[in-house]
This record gives sequence, C-alpha cells and structure tokens, in this order.
Amino acid sequence: MSPEHRIVLMPHCGYLSETSRMLEIHRALVRRGASVRMATHGGVHERLLRAAGVDYDIVGPHMTDARSVEIVAAATGLGDVRQSMYDDAELLTYVRAEAEYFRAHATRTVVTGYTLTTMLSTRLAGAALVSEHNGCWVPPVFERGLVPAPSMRRTRHLPGPVGRLLVNRVLPRTGFYCGGFNRVAARLGVPGVPSLAALVLGDLALVPEIPEVLGIPAAELESWRPAGRRYRPDTRLRYTGPLFAHLDLPVPDRVADFLAAPGPVVYVALTSSTPDRVRRVVRALRPLGVRLLVAATVHDLTDLADDRTCVGTVLPSHLIMRRVALAVTGGGQGSVQTAMASGTPVLGLPMHPEQDLNVALLRRRHAALAVAPRHAGSARLTRAAARMLADPRFTAAARRIRDLYAAVDGPGNAADAIIELTARPGD
Repeated sequence: MSPEHRIVLMPHCGYLSETSRMLEIHRALVRRGASVRMATHGGVHERLLRAAGVDYDIVGPHMTDARSVEIVAAATGLGDVRQSMYDDAELLTYVRAEAEYFRAHATRTVVTGYTLTTMLSTRLAGAALVSEHNGCWVPPVFERGLVPAPSMRRTRHLPGPVGRLLVNRVLPRTGFYCGGFNRVAARLGVPGVPSLAALVLGDLALVPEIPEVLGIPAAELESWRPAGRRYRPDTRLRYTGPLFAHLDLPVPDRVADFLAAPGPVVYVALTSSTPDRVRRVVRALRPLGVRLLVAATVHDLTDLADDRTCVGTVLPSHLIMRRVALAVTGGGQGSVQTAMASGTPVLGLPMHPEQDLNVALLRRRHAALAVAPRHAGSARLTRAAARMLADPRFTAAARRIRDLYAAVDGPGNAADAIIELTARPGD
C-alpha cells in the first residue's frame, strides 16, 4: 500500500474492550504491510497501548483518566439521552483537532470504536470512517426484531413484546444522544447524525461475529443498504468474525496458583460496571461454595479478597477464560466472545441494548443466561449461576461455538476490509 493510503486507528481509551480490540486490528494491519498510525484522546486504558509497545499520538487535549470514565458513564444506553457525552465546546475542539491531524497525515481511512467525534471529523477532513464498536447492534438485526426487551430498570414493567418493539423499531430511529453532534455539525458545515442507530455506524461497519451465532446469512447482512433518512446513505456492513483481546500480559503468579487449586472457579469480569455492583455479585455467588476470581480493572476491590476469592486488576482474559467453569460479565462483545472462544458459558448482567443482544444470541444457543443488573446481589443470580454450573449442556454449547470461532480470523478479516476500503479509488 502506498504511503498516501494511510490508515489511522483511533480507539477511545476509556474502554478496555475497545482499546484491546484496536490492538488486534493494528497487529493484523502491520502484518499486511499497511501504513497505519495509532491515535487517541487518552484515557484510563491508554497504558495498554504503551504496554503493547505501540507508538501513538495524542490528538486534541489529553483526556484525563477521570474524564474518560465520565464519558463512559454518560455513553449511549447509560447517560442522559439529551446529551452527547461531550459538551459542545469539547466536542468542537476534538473534531477540529482530529480533522487537522487527519489532513496532516494524509489519512484516507479512520478506524474507530467509540471515539464518536470521528463521525464529524472524518467528514471535515474527507476521510472514510470504519466503525468496529457497533458489534451486532446493526440495522438488519433491528429489522428482524432480534434485540430482546431491555433489562434496564426504567423499562422492566413493560410487557416483553412492547419492550422488543421499542428497542427494535423505536429506539434506533430516535435522535437520542445526537443533539450535540448535530449542533457542531451545523456549525462546521458537515453532515450531521440522523439517528441513534447511525451514531455508531461508519461508512463501513465491521460486524465482529459469525452468521451461525448472529443468525443472519452473510449475503443478506452484507447486501443491506440504507433506506430513508435514518442512516447515512453510504453505510455498508461487513462480517469479520470474532474480534476480542489477546492482551500481552502474563497471568500473575498468585492468580495462576489460585486457578491451579482444586475446585471450579467462577470468573467475575464486570469491567465496565461499578464497584458496588461487583461487590453485590460476589456476595450472591459466595453461597455456592465455588472459588471466585475477580477482575477489578481500575477499581479498588481488595476488600473482597479472602481464602476463596482472588482479586486481580487488568487480566489477560483469553488465558483466564479457558481455565474457569463460568464467566460472569456485563455482556459486552469482547468478554462474551473471549468466553465463547474458550468454550466457557456466560452469565450476563447486561446494562444496555447492545449487551442485551449479545447475551440473547448466546441464550438462543444455550451457552448463556441473563440476569438483570438490578438483581446483581439477589438469590436470582445465585440460582442462575448454580443452574449453569450443574448443567453440562451450557458448557457443551459454548464449546460448539468455540469450534466455529477457531476457523475464523477476525482481526485478519477486519484488516482486509479496512485495506480494501482504503485502496478503493475515488472514495
């Protein structure tokens, strides 16, 4: 690829899953000889880029760890729908800084997850945008009504069919979270964001799953074209297969010793949750008499440690999952795919529709169960975990998905799609 066909990867380092996935894509692009740079605003997981030995640039004001945590807490599905994660002045500053950076580096294609400022800056700089954090939350899924009724507290009293209708037909069409983006777009003279569904879709949206799990044939998903004004007219979709982290971190000795001891281990990896919810989950699991491994990530959860509970920080989940009996996660695509690739069933506590969908896809294949986050510390969670540990069909189903995943190179497929788009003449 010639130097002018430059690719910029721009993860939001407030997200562990996104930062680690972008490292996977970076490795695959470098192996293919692509001209690629890594850039970010900064954030709590920026250290993963340094640990991987990847050179990167800070674009715009260097985001503090605290600010990145605030943005994650205010993101789509979590924060107030009337806001856009960033205030208007902050959004404008980052968009202008990104556009200047893209021009300075002759950028043809930008790959992002949840650095949503790139929705505008790529238009301002004339670059193509590839999104990888949308997961399976894409239009053909809504059109088939595959997203389950949301488990969030404010909708729990709705009948199931009404909840499914809202999340599949109504929610994607709304302008939730788009207001600030559209005000800044109007000021800069670039196209705005027509809907919540469009907010997470680039010109090319990578779908990091396989048809056997999502349930939509590849030909149908990849031939989808936007209709009406809810999406940007040039958006296209592409299956890549599983895309999850292989963090270049060792398993700490004390964690390795804990895993090697007799008896089943339940891995509690609620990486984007609150410390209080993690503590409630651990309390609910303790009556089962199993040993618990807790991934604390950025939280201080050392108070949970005892002779049957081991607390780590950021752990290499791809090495951990294969050695545990059950994974308790929020249902983010990275964590559930890591579990499936290891043949480990998942007990999900989904916090927003994308996570509801991820867990529901596995439930339909008997590889997962879901418990609403409001029941994190309840007997309902205890019973669900006990059922999964006692029933070998959950593990058997997870292992069937593991075998399907083993035949697919997700990062390589993503890299190929990005290179094809970047090299396309006239885009």
